[in-house]
Amino acid sequence: MSATPNRVVVVAPMPPEKSAYALARYSRSPDSVAQSLEWVRSHSAEKFLDSFYFQYGHASIADLGHAIFCFEGVSELAAIEIEDEPLWDGQAKSSRYQDFSVGATITPSEIAGTADEPVYREAANALLAAYLGMHGRLVEHLREALPRPADMQAGRYERTIAARAYDGVRYLLFLGISTNLGQVTSIRTLEKQMQRLGVSPYGELRELAVEMKQACAAPPACVWDASQAQEALAPTLAKYADPDVFARQARDRVRQWAAQNVQFAAGDGVRDVDLAPNVGPLDEIVATWLYGVSSAPYRVVLDEVSGWSSARKNEVIDLALQGRDRRDELLREFKAGYQYVFDVVCDIGAYRDLHRHRRCVQIRQDFCDGLGFETPELIEQAGLGAEYQAALDQAAAARTALPEKARDYLLPFAARCRTLYKMDFAEAEYIARVRSGVKGHISYRRVAWEIRNRVLERDPALGRLIHATPPEIEDPLTR
Repeated sequence: MSATPNRVVVVAPMPPEKSAYALARYSRSPDSVAQSLEWVRSHSAEKFLDSFYFQYGHASIADLGHAIFCFEGVSELAAIEIEDEPLWDGQAKSSRYQDFSVGATITPSEIAGTADEPVYREAANALLAAYLGMHGRLVEHLREALPRPADMQAGRYERTIAARAYDGVRYLLFLGISTNLGQVTSIRTLEKQMQRLGVSPYGELRELAVEMKQACAAPPACVWDASQAQEALAPTLAKYADPDVFARQARDRVRQWAAQNVQFAAGDGVRDVDLAPNVGPLDEIVATWLYGVSSAPYRVVLDEVSGWSSARKNEVIDLALQGRDRRDELLREFKAGYQYVFDVVCDIGAYRDLHRHRRCVQIRQDFCDGLGFETPELIEQAGLGAEYQAALDQAAAARTALPEKARDYLLPFAARCRTLYKMDFAEAEYIARVRSGVKGHISYRRVAWEIRNRVLERDPALGRLIHATPPEIEDPLTR
């Protein structure tokens, strides 16, 4: 009996452009993968990709090449924007397990070398001093409040206590604190990332977009074996990752139109986790666009839009599409039809955690200090409330002296922000179940629990399927 050929063939990691080239050719020829790889060794990737990828628009070829990018010494604000891709896999530095006070403070490029820089740095250093000082006192408080169980190893106990203390003081971290993150993405996602960051209102992100494009055209800085040291990473696939001017201009036009034509109600009484009513796709899309360029609750925006004529609604749509090329994808604001649309107000620290849920559409309003600040119960229990508030007040005073975009870098994680999350039931169940667990941070646990409650209110037959943990159930020595 003849031997059965291998049906599963594992290919060793390759430079991303070679990988994309080989697999693209593999789909376009009768050759085996081994033959395709051999063919790739002796032919030009640039010529092949120029023919199939650029001339014929086969952007999916870029999905076949993956690259590992690490960002070191970037701000938390930059990290949030880097991660803001639906198809993104990565990890960032954890505020629960690492001491952020030992890191650098990132100075916004808008004020670097100006008279505003010392003001910014003094305020940042004051927040870090409060963060570090309160952490030590929270550790002492927790040791007294939560004695080590007899069956818990001392090392594990100390790590757990330290982590819970960091949960309390992370509210004093700010968007300008330095962090690191690593990502594994397709070249196609990397290209979208560079296009998006290239039109950011923040100079740091525009600079990163340029550096990323340069990195694609150069050999990798860190290699696993010496054979990879001389080959450029992805010089062909990523060479057209120009700033997405269309997206920036579309949002600018809608923002300007909204400022001139609409005045939204205050929205008093809207819950911090609000499940919006289901409406038709036109109303949802228009409301989503206006929500993203305003500071109003989604329910308020939707109520306003629902009373408009079709002509007025289409005026917003036409502004958003003006100048769109046939190759330009519809922007995120056009994603509609989800059954569960949650408008969530929470602190920035909790937002950072919820931001990782990429199976939902997320539209965040601009960071600001107009929604107030959270004070963690642990801080109050330890008798540190007045000191904590003084640190927030000092940072707030410094922000008023800084230019607009530089102010955001001094926003503490305690600041509340507003984000729209559109999802199906499976994602609502997943977030409510996983994020409400006792291992999580209390801030996002409360959001997860309220997501469960809103679903239960609207659809009891489905809400009963969500097995979430009430926030009052605690096990602080579990991580």
